[in-house]
Amino acid sequence: MSEIQQNTLYLMTPGSYVARDHLTLRVEVPVYPDDLPTRQRNRDTAIETRKLSIPIHHLESICLFGPSTVSSPALDLCWEHGVAVNFLSENGHFQARMTGVADTSVTLRRTQFRAADDPARCGAVARQIIAGKIQNSRNSLLRAARENDDVAEQGQLHKVIDSLARQIQNLADSVATATAPQLDALRGAEGLAAQLYFSVFSLVFKQQREIFLFTTRSRRPARDRINCLLSFIYALLRHDCVAALTSVGLDPFVGFLHADRPNRPSLALDLMEEFRPWLADRLAITLINRQQIAPEHFAEREGGVVEFTDTGRKLVIKAYQERKQDTLTHPLLEQNLRLAQMPFVQARILARHLRGDLLDYLPLVPK
Repeated sequence: MSEIQQNTLYLMTPGSYVARDHLTLRVEVPVYPDDLPTRQRNRDTAIETRKLSIPIHHLESICLFGPSTVSSPALDLCWEHGVAVNFLSENGHFQARMTGVADTSVTLRRTQFRAADDPARCGAVARQIIAGKIQNSRNSLLRAARENDDVAEQGQLHKVIDSLARQIQNLADSVATATAPQLDALRGAEGLAAQLYFSVFSLVFKQQREIFLFTTRSRRPARDRINCLLSFIYALLRHDCVAALTSVGLDPFVGFLHADRPNRPSLALDLMEEFRPWLADRLAITLINRQQIAPEHFAEREGGVVEFTDTGRKLVIKAYQERKQDTLTHPLLEQNLRLAQMPFVQARILARHLRGDLLDYLPLVPK
């Protein structure tokens, strides 16, 4: 398998500007006074500007958080070299993705669309996605139980672990008996598994439990620090899954488990599911247990909304990028690959299944 480069330029500072200089992107990042409110930060209020140059061939994509600008010549350069430009809100909510003319994998996309419209095929892929997510969630809780010395908490964890094991077995039995559940039933099973998993999520923390107290999953908006942290890491992972699916010629907006909605990358959300427990959630757990993330990295806004400070966002992005450089042996390929490559590998496996080269989609379940 050829080496997959996935270097992403994250621009977090409002008012950043990206221009073109031959085959290089020239980036101008304004510097603001520390006490200047975020809403007042623009190029006119900057006290200085930092400049850097990045050769286009070093990049796979660009992510701009908040109000920043990319010049038309810079966009042309990105499109010519297959570099996607992504626009996100300051809190990481995906808003737009600009790419060049799509590749010519029209046959694969037509196959994808037909499979998504076929209840049997759609359900089969969704079932595999859910089974992979539940198994990875169970493995994460098994690890937490091994590392927990409290007998009562171990009991709570193992109760959920056993429940998740039964759900996995039920999915397997439905295949063996040719009684595959309908898509709505599969979504219900996934929702129940997520509810069980998060019911003991606080028990995985060895440090800062009171500071990062988890009660329920809240997305838009995040109502506490742990939900803010999880949602932001999920946003970074979603970007990587969109990039992976697009690179193999699949449409990231036509999924199997997640229903189609306007401006919703349903297939990217599908692909994310198997990565959430062992990549995204594990990173959040590590940051909390190592006390690398702390209350000062968050701010509570009007109405009880919790958001990252600029320092907090940069800290998480740095940790996420570093984590993606770790390596893991892919159980199917039996190759040692960087974690950054795994969404691309799984997107290719999904494409092979849709083409008929693989009987089933095989989710990534790290050993």
